[in-house]
Amino acid sequence: MNTANVLTLIRILLVPVFILFFYLKLETAPLVALVVFVIASITDWLDGLIARKYDLITDFGKFMDPIADKLLVLAGIIMLMSVDKVSPVIAFVLIGREMIMSGFRLVAAAKGKVLAAGVLGKIKTVTQFVAICVLLITEFLPTWANTVGQIMLYVGVLFSVWSCIDYIVRHRDVLNLKNL
Repeated sequence: MNTANVLTLIRILLVPVFILFFYLKLETAPLVALVVFVIASITDWLDGLIARKYDLITDFGKFMDPIADKLLVLAGIIMLMSVDKVSPVIAFVLIGREMIMSGFRLVAAAKGKVLAAGVLGKIKTVTQFVAICVLLITEFLPTWANTVGQIMLYVGVLFSVWSCIDYIVRHRDVLNLKNL
């Protein structure tokens, strides 16, 4: 297992740690949850950088990296929804998008294809990471920070839907639509 793949697994393991600190009733727990989320988010950037720089791109990484991202983002969205900082509609759109993408990737995998994330998907992920980070600590920031976090979240939703459509259009051969 190479370094990039280990970082992906670390990101997955940090998800329950983030959830634990999100719910702990300690004074410092929200800040620790934020730090864990930020560290996990950085592993996403770092594993991709290492994989590309040292030619460590593997099918395992192409498969697990998006799953690790989904777990982290959806954990953040669901936790924030549980404290009324994210609308259930937003959560539904993001979860629905991830289900569509997972199903699409499953069909591709059944055909022997591993499809890596596109640029729009990467922008979507970064935008969502930033929005979640801001929304996690709005009680420690000026009141306008919540508005900034919400705007970033809506931008993330826009990129989420856009990247899903773009991904399916770019890889439409996977669905073999002519045989419907």
